[in-house]
Amino acid sequence: MTARIDAADKFDSLASAKAIKAASHDPSEHRTGLRRGPQKIALFGLFGSGNLGNDGSLEAMVGFLRRERPDAELLCICGEPGVVKQTFGIETLPIRRNGPRRGLSGTINRLFLKIPGKLADFAHTVWHVRKADVMIFPGTGILDDFGERPAGMPYDILKWCLAARLAGTRIAFVSIGSGPIRNRVSRLLMISAARLGHYRSYRDLQSKEFMESVGFDTRADAIYPDLAFGLPAPTSPLRGRPEALRVGVGVMAYRGWYGFAEGGQSIFCQYVGKLANFVVRLLDCGHEVRLLTGDAEDRIAIDALQAAVRNFRPEAKLAYERVNSLSDVMGQMALTDIVVATRFHNIVCALKMCRPTISLSYARKNDVLMEEMGLGEFCQHVEKFNVETLVAQFSQLTAAREKHEQAISERLAALREQVGRQEARLLFSAIS
Repeated sequence: MTARIDAADKFDSLASAKAIKAASHDPSEHRTGLRRGPQKIALFGLFGSGNLGNDGSLEAMVGFLRRERPDAELLCICGEPGVVKQTFGIETLPIRRNGPRRGLSGTINRLFLKIPGKLADFAHTVWHVRKADVMIFPGTGILDDFGERPAGMPYDILKWCLAARLAGTRIAFVSIGSGPIRNRVSRLLMISAARLGHYRSYRDLQSKEFMESVGFDTRADAIYPDLAFGLPAPTSPLRGRPEALRVGVGVMAYRGWYGFAEGGQSIFCQYVGKLANFVVRLLDCGHEVRLLTGDAEDRIAIDALQAAVRNFRPEAKLAYERVNSLSDVMGQMALTDIVVATRFHNIVCALKMCRPTISLSYARKNDVLMEEMGLGEFCQHVEKFNVETLVAQFSQLTAAREKHEQAISERLAALREQVGRQEARLLFSAIS
């Protein structure tokens, strides 16, 4: 927490100095990146594809912009334009436009290794991004290569950043996650894209440290909380302290860092099997279990876990409701007393609802957040977790529930303050 606040203080001091300097110049000569009056703001990310954490980051940014810049025209460059347009009511563009596949154009494109199609796609990218005053990357783990090949998002991120620079459009990376980027080509592409940004902030210290570890200059970059901490939280229903707890178990269709790599299904089966063992123990102790997700793909894991549990307890009843947003996820968290989860934004939602939480982490970002919230001792890696250790952690967390709830509440107040400070910073620098 101290590192986060110190970095933000230093950055905000720099912002104040720049503000004074800017005020001394003729406003007509001062270019902040956007026209005065109505503006066009592009938002970039893998949105609409079923990942509720990503969509929650977009929701937080759209809410902020609509509140503070109601006259701005918003455009989302995303994975599923139709879904985003229907959900958020904003104009959309696909991240990439596929080259011709049929006819003479398709034949020529294939003969020249699809280079003509890529050049046409880049020209299309420049044409659209030049119309925006600023392109914002709102949160998400945009600078890691989880589940990605170099020719996927790593390439697309660099393509849009390069096009924006050529078009004179400012670039802002806002509360992003970065690292690990295990593939060397992906690392080159993503770090090159980050260098093109005019504004950068990271959602945690480890993201900033990762950038420094690859030789990136982060001295002008700040640390602010994940954007989802700026979303409103639903009211939590009042409940006594019964012996039988309501335990939220967040599951993930996890098949390793690169889900397409060999051995992915084996990792998934081991994860589900151990989680089923834990759930059976909870049921045998009389606790209620509610299954939680954070991505449309997690339905596969839900089905697998339910089947595995019923192999041991045919009459087992596990609560589960489909969710369509992080608000829905938080609503599910409100029906629990303690949460055990894998997905990062399941952890975020549980903490926003002040629920003591155990993380089965697939990346360091989970552990860093848990440490910041005073729960660092309640983490295990998703591929290596031990059920006996998990049971012991659950018992320990249960015994000190009230203490942890109070500590989480106090830390949330500090995070909300930091969210507000970044919003003020953005209003001055990136979207003023």
